[in-house]
Amino acid sequence: MRKEKHHKGWNEIKTNDSWAIFKIMGEFVSGFEKMSVIGPCVSIFGSARTQADTKYYDLTVSIAKTISEAGYGVITGGGPGIMEAGNRGAHLAGGTSVGLNIDLPFEQHDNPYIDDDKSLDFDYFFVRKVMFVKYSQGFVVLPGGFGTLDELFEAITLIQTNKIGKFPIILVGTDFWSGLIDWIKKTMLNAGNISETDLDLIRIVDTEDEVVSLLDAFYKGHIMSPNF
Repeated sequence: MRKEKHHKGWNEIKTNDSWAIFKIMGEFVSGFEKMSVIGPCVSIFGSARTQADTKYYDLTVSIAKTISEAGYGVITGGGPGIMEAGNRGAHLAGGTSVGLNIDLPFEQHDNPYIDDDKSLDFDYFFVRKVMFVKYSQGFVVLPGGFGTLDELFEAITLIQTNKIGKFPIILVGTDFWSGLIDWIKKTMLNAGNISETDLDLIRIVDTEDEVVSLLDAFYKGHIMSPNF
């Protein structure tokens, strides 16, 4: 009897999984349709917990404003903290301000600086991550937590393995990121788990002007287009 019950429950799960494909497909179709017409954008990542009027919040506003003035749109995860600061800077500059929102039990809520027609909602993290990678011309990464590191290392992995074309990955905040980079060099590189050239995929800066200089320098020799 236990075996029969186990199989019955398993079959129900399999049926639900099959129907979930259509919901996933719908998120991809909606995302592709909306994002494909927005134009060249740079994604800004960082902690949802960063408070307004703090060092990295204010710096993110300045970075996003400078990026927008340079002709790039800004994409964020649509929530509070660094995400809000990114959309706020783009909004202040009159630039494109995109928010890719995710339904979460804590932290996440739409910030008020996203363009009304450029706020997208997702249930699936993996669909949302595809939108970031496909439609971003660069990643600007401020201090954050596990989610920030997830986005950062996925982009590095995809570029390293030639699954997407190379684009700038810029870490902002030497005091925050230097320990991680030192560990990568002293531990991962020394162990032979990455190549010396893999370190070239990342740049660390501290100012908005350095961010835009790296973006502009890269795109003097590269065409802006979706990444796959």
